[in-house]
Amino acid sequence: MAGALVLQGIILLAAAVTAWIFVHRLRQRNGKDPKTWPLLGSQLETALNFHRLHDWIFSFFRDDHRTVKLCIPSENLFFTVDPMNVEHILKANFRNYPKGETSNYIARDFLGDGIFNSDGDVWKRHRKVASFEFSNRKLRDFSADAFREDALRLVRILHSAALSDNPIDLQDLFMRMTLDSICQVGFGVSLGSLSPEFPDIPFAKAFDTVNEIITIRFFNAFWPIERALNIGKEKILKKEVGVLNSFTANIIHQRRLELQGNNRSKVDLLSRFMSYNENEPDTFTDKELQDAILNFVIAGRDTSAITLSWFIFCICVNPHVADMVFEETKDVFGLQDSMQGYTFEEVAKRMSYETLSTMHYLHAALTETLRLYPAVPRDGKVAAGEDTLPDGTRVKQGDRVSYVPYSMGRMEFLWGKDALTYNPDRWLKDGVFQPESPFKFSAFQAGPRICLGRDSAYLQMKMTAALLLYFFRFCIVPQHVVRYRVMLVMPMANGLFVNVSRR
Repeated sequence: MAGALVLQGIILLAAAVTAWIFVHRLRQRNGKDPKTWPLLGSQLETALNFHRLHDWIFSFFRDDHRTVKLCIPSENLFFTVDPMNVEHILKANFRNYPKGETSNYIARDFLGDGIFNSDGDVWKRHRKVASFEFSNRKLRDFSADAFREDALRLVRILHSAALSDNPIDLQDLFMRMTLDSICQVGFGVSLGSLSPEFPDIPFAKAFDTVNEIITIRFFNAFWPIERALNIGKEKILKKEVGVLNSFTANIIHQRRLELQGNNRSKVDLLSRFMSYNENEPDTFTDKELQDAILNFVIAGRDTSAITLSWFIFCICVNPHVADMVFEETKDVFGLQDSMQGYTFEEVAKRMSYETLSTMHYLHAALTETLRLYPAVPRDGKVAAGEDTLPDGTRVKQGDRVSYVPYSMGRMEFLWGKDALTYNPDRWLKDGVFQPESPFKFSAFQAGPRICLGRDSAYLQMKMTAALLLYFFRFCIVPQHVVRYRVMLVMPMANGLFVNVSRR
């Protein structure tokens, strides 16, 4: 008798839970946002679609639905593609939308209190030094020389690949090139990852692994439990963070020894940070310098290499663009066809900040790449207080609000019916590049946090792209699948395998 009552109670409970779930889902049948489950919110849907996260989020936007709400157990997340909202978040109401303590806590193991993961006085301090240095002509000239040397190393490797007729992973080469560049410009260190032997770089692998796991944290409400138990991806994270810390500590130690040897003329960013207010109370500590290094790397290595990779993908799909860049390179630098006997060094020597600035079509082609494949596909802030966005969306204190460059670049109400078409000409008027509002084209942020390294990034990308497309043609290896990997940035998951041939 008792057993029957227990069984009956279980059946009634199951029926009640099923009815609860059914009603909960039924009420959302006309909803425009990701569906939720009782207690779990959209955690299940997010996990199932995480491998295609950017396209999944994009699928919810419409011309009349420009802000999407995603509910997970720990918080509410808002994603927006409305330029008015973006301007409100990044500029008009900037003080109400910091990175936030929660975001800082999630990414602290990776970025610490560096410029991309801090707020208030800490952020202002990092920003002040970085802003001053990026406006320094000595650093720009130093960067141009480093970019030129690294681009030439890449060209020589591609020349060998063209002669051997072997496919190569161009994204890996770009990552190696930009890692060498940022280590030279940022820390005064010659890493040599682009040497012909292609040495294994534990730091680079650890950096990518940590980047990916930190991204998962933002959508996984249960990561603190995994970390406490030291299981799953959190166990891997702990090990790889140790690799990063060892690398950055060695760089700081090496630089301190050099600076103590009266070598005060170095212009790399780390040396400038270490010399800032030396012997004063607000001198940067070693931990702060380590944070600065990792923030420099994600800015200087990942973003440029990723954009160059997607750029080559785009010109492989649209080969006429490569031909247009080739013709522009000839015109700007007074060159003939690449078969006329110019050496790699002769062409590279003609490339400077001033001359590259006149390559409007190449600038448009790279910017069009960033429109469709932004290196940073989304960026989030946390509401410090209740607010109402310009489109009427009500935001509560603690809600996370993100603008989404990946989706913004695909919205017809922003770019027209051909929004999904790769078309550099949309950026040109009478052959001259026409910039868009940073609140519409948000690949470099906007407002007080606008990217300080934008000009430096364009300098390296234009120098590299112009050299490559003047000497080579590229074709994606048949059957190679190109898709993105979900991280804080947006690299290709399988690399970019191409066949290379001389023009």
